[in-house]
Amino acid sequence: MREIDRVTTEKFGVPSLTLMENAGTAVARFVLAQYRKAWRFTIFCGKGNNGGDGFVAARKLGDEGRRVTVVLLCDPSELKGDAAEMFKRMRQDPLVVKTTEELKSEAVLQALKTEVIIDAVLGTGFRPPVTWLYAEAIAAMNASKRPVVAVDIPSGADADSLSPLLPKEGRNGAPDVRARADHVVTFTAARPAHVFGGLTRGETFVAQIGSPEEAIQSALNLHVTTPRDFAPLLADRVPDGHKGTYGHALVVGGSVGKSGAVAMAGTSVLRSGAGLSTIATPRSVLPQVAAFTPEIMTEPLLETDLGTIAPEADEQMERLLDGKDVVALGPGIGRYPATVDFVRQLVEHCKVPMVIDADGLNAFEGHTDKLSGAKRPLVLTPHPGEMSRLTGLATAEVQKDRIGVARKFASEHRCFVVLKGHRTLIALPDGAVWVNTSGNPGMATGGTGDVLTGIVAGMMAQTDDVAMAVRAAVYLHGLAGDVAREKVGEASLIAGDLIAWLPEAFKRAKASLGARGFSFHG
Repeated sequence: MREIDRVTTEKFGVPSLTLMENAGTAVARFVLAQYRKAWRFTIFCGKGNNGGDGFVAARKLGDEGRRVTVVLLCDPSELKGDAAEMFKRMRQDPLVVKTTEELKSEAVLQALKTEVIIDAVLGTGFRPPVTWLYAEAIAAMNASKRPVVAVDIPSGADADSLSPLLPKEGRNGAPDVRARADHVVTFTAARPAHVFGGLTRGETFVAQIGSPEEAIQSALNLHVTTPRDFAPLLADRVPDGHKGTYGHALVVGGSVGKSGAVAMAGTSVLRSGAGLSTIATPRSVLPQVAAFTPEIMTEPLLETDLGTIAPEADEQMERLLDGKDVVALGPGIGRYPATVDFVRQLVEHCKVPMVIDADGLNAFEGHTDKLSGAKRPLVLTPHPGEMSRLTGLATAEVQKDRIGVARKFASEHRCFVVLKGHRTLIALPDGAVWVNTSGNPGMATGGTGDVLTGIVAGMMAQTDDVAMAVRAAVYLHGLAGDVAREKVGEASLIAGDLIAWLPEAFKRAKASLGARGFSFHG
């Protein structure tokens, strides 16, 4: 972020004072929108640029007629650069606190009884340890019962952390060195801790403050998906479009007792915007699949005595693949040895872009040398257990290094890996990793993965840009889950709810394209 800010100023001519002005303005806008009825605000400010953002927010809130108390945790003479300039522009007289004893004064105690606290003490440039005065100020904010909005990041948090952060002991036994946050307002791009650190149960808002897209580069080759990253797939349709314009997906799967998986995948293809969806499934399973959604076409496949797809069905696939834009393989297909043979044969011979999920992936346990995206785009959508079987690593090892495992497998096999879970990852063949922030724990229920498979296939049917299609699918899948949570709650959420609320997810994603930033929870 320091490099992005430097490039923004030196190469693109955006003054650093403008960036700070825009940052503080974004904080003020956020809290005014989030706490519409609040009149009294207290802002704790450190002596660095985070405090400078707080000074701007104080001025902006004052302009809106709010009563603002600024608690400055240093002597004003210690302020430097942009922070010092913004302090001069601030119209409020600060409450200057230079010692821990002064933090216990009646004036500070009264300030803590405000309606909303804004934490502008330490930003993402902070490196441990927290000084005693700042640690005591953090403890005071944490002990209050007032909502806290963090500027940039909760004070004391390590912005580079890729795992949930827990409060720690500070120097000399100083109290809690990480501020709690009900919401976070950060700028330009999310840092690792915003996405993976569990910094807040509320909203994290990433405000755009003036850095052009060309300046925003990730040294980690790690990116957060937003609707802007798949905007073409949200565009209005052309007046003369027809079902062929939007692609034809073939979904291969199902077995006796698992017809719902392939049926949901096939339905999700259509709900995601594809023009046509055909499901190829064992002959005895076909009636249940056909009854699921009338808009789906079906094809009967030769089957084993157990009601799974027989290896001889491979001969049928040449005809079925003709005219298809993408193949989704795996939902409900089972692990019967003869069916495993069919799966491997199909993947070996298929030249159409493919999505492989569930037991379609398990068929390659110990045989990942047969998984390659070299001859056509290949998307794999494993959960951690399936990733464990593909890599030979224990599930715990996969979870410990999700980014590294997904990135390595995608690069080695020249494929796209969608590693499902909290903060689903999309690893690209070129080594880039995209992180998804939509979705919620209510989606931890049977069938949601089959819905994702269908959405991925449906999106791939509509574009040759596989990376964009997968980003869109994963984000919209999670957003549909978030809408479903609003409607039915987490405990009652089922996979079919995602299909039902996918149209609303499209609407919300499209509506967000003009926003000054983006937000996510957790």
